[in-house]
Amino acid sequence: MAPNEQAQKNHDELFPNHVSTVAVTDPELIEIFDNFAFDELLRTTKLDIRTRLMVQLAAIIACQAVREYRAMLGAALNVGVTPIEAKEILYHAVPYVGIARAYDFIQATNEVMMERGIEIPLPA
Repeated sequence: MAPNEQAQKNHDELFPNHVSTVAVTDPELIEIFDNFAFDELLRTTKLDIRTRLMVQLAAIIACQAVREYRAMLGAALNVGVTPIEAKEILYHAVPYVGIARAYDFIQATNEVMMERGIEIPLPA
């Protein structure tokens, strides 16, 4: 089982050369999810890819999914979301989710950026 051709193409744009561990252990679930998230849903949206990824980052912070956030932050940076925009999304989440909940995301953001050679701290 595998995602359809369009879902795979859209997935590869965000996550080049990445094979999900869940795709290995739960291929049927990934097929269903990827076909929805990376094909069916995209056929109905009017949001450009950068905006869509920024919305997703904010939603992932709100639901406290740090591991998924790390992956999606990388994808967002791959499609042109700037490091400053990513930090701003995170900073704007702090009043809504609280600093204690945002702290792990601050750490994850800095780690992802440093792994990509982005100098921290960013310009104000």
